[in-house]
Amino acid sequence: MKTALIIRHTPYEGIAGFRAPVEAAGYEIDRIDVTDPAFPDIDFDAPDLVVMMGGPMGVYETDRHPWIACEIVRLARRIMLDRPTIGVCLGSQMIAAAMGARVYPGPVKEVGYAPVSITPAGYGSPLRHIEDVPVLHWHGDTFDLPEGTELLASTGHYAHQAFRRGNNILALQCHPEMGEDPRFDVWLKDEPYIEAAGTSVADLRAQNDDHGVTAVAAGRRLMSDWLDRLDL
Repeated sequence: MKTALIIRHTPYEGIAGFRAPVEAAGYEIDRIDVTDPAFPDIDFDAPDLVVMMGGPMGVYETDRHPWIACEIVRLARRIMLDRPTIGVCLGSQMIAAAMGARVYPGPVKEVGYAPVSITPAGYGSPLRHIEDVPVLHWHGDTFDLPEGTELLASTGHYAHQAFRRGNNILALQCHPEMGEDPRFDVWLKDEPYIEAAGTSVADLRAQNDDHGVTAVAAGRRLMSDWLDRLDL
């Protein structure tokens, strides 16, 4: 059976809605937290699929999170080998950093459900499934577009929302895996961050109620499409 390794940077940001399409594609799922004592010894090359999830830390916060530098080195090797890898939010920023791009704080915190604008390249990619669909955003960092990649989506605040390199490397700044995960309640506990983004817990909860089911359904189609295109 094919293997999928989920890298969790925090316990409340897991594979969520992506689990169903990954399992349907025949992958046996394993996961590891970056705080696990075994994490420094994990072989990033071995899994058939690596899914890098989100987290509240910044890629540049290596002094506070020593595992970041180690993770980027191993991720860079996996990308060099063109092993199937997808990153969500912090995971996308880790992919950008592993490909030599700069990751840095952005001008605003982008929090809440909103659609992305699909680029011409995006229409020929799995991102086509989230066209006009409000998906969850929850970030304040951004990245330069890595060399040799295609930009797939943008928003008014952040030009770089998604990119790919070939069929095997995909980075998503937004959270199309979210919409039905009960762990969203934990996200809503960070009221200072939410208020700094110019919104409220009540508004985000209402958005999740209104858009969550549609968003995660589109996210599952995106993931299924991407898995179908992998060059294995």
